[in-house]
Amino acid sequence: MTAEKRECASILVDAGLSIVKACLFVGISRSTFYRPERDWRKADAAVIDAINAVLDKSPRAGFWKCFGRMRFKGFPFNHKRVYRVYCQMGLNLRRRTKRVLPKRIAQPLEVLEQANYQWALDFMHDTLYCGKRFRTLNVVDEGTRECLAIEVDTSLPAGRVVRVLEQLKTERGLPKQLRMDNGPELISATLTDWCQNHNIELLYIQPGKPQQNGFVERFNGSFRREFLDAYLFENIGQVREMSWFWRLDYNEERTHESLGNLPPAAY
Repeated sequence: MTAEKRECASILVDAGLSIVKACLFVGISRSTFYRPERDWRKADAAVIDAINAVLDKSPRAGFWKCFGRMRFKGFPFNHKRVYRVYCQMGLNLRRRTKRVLPKRIAQPLEVLEQANYQWALDFMHDTLYCGKRFRTLNVVDEGTRECLAIEVDTSLPAGRVVRVLEQLKTERGLPKQLRMDNGPELISATLTDWCQNHNIELLYIQPGKPQQNGFVERFNGSFRREFLDAYLFENIGQVREMSWFWRLDYNEERTHESLGNLPPAAY
């Protein structure tokens, strides 16, 4: 920045302005204007070598980690000089900024009592007996309370969500609406583009308002109590197999008070 101001002052002086007025105009002192330029790469060669030595061993280290390693090795440079050189070398990493969601408008939880019109999606998580974590993607038909799918794996990105919907499309067709929260998999371009291509309306609930997705949250509670908390699982394959049998029982045998004490399949 100082070099740029000195260059601007020089241009003003060449144009006929006095040095005093040129320095006042760009905001530098006359001593700065008269000071001869120096090559910071030569003047700070020792600092550059020290930084490069640290980054050779830890390429993703930020400034303070880098400075701490240099101090531990006994380099006498203070943090201001190291930070100046660190920035001049273009090493300062960009901060990760939180993605800003569009404003979600509260919508009434209106449901048509017909199949394949409104579906709800949500994720759950649990652990195997060995401590390994896994996730489940639950898909529920809001009109009939039928559980359409329970996808189980250690990772369920947006591509897997689309794959599950493609399987359901083959089995029973697609709904008009999908109700879901603002998870990263559910707001990704992969899913939103796929829904747009299939003319599916996305109904996002407001952040921190799970009651706006009440039907799938009610299902999650039953799934947690009757399945996830009831068994210890040894591996992912066992979870998939047992959840498949549990889903059949839930849809064909388990009665629901909201459906007149009928199972979803009979309703």
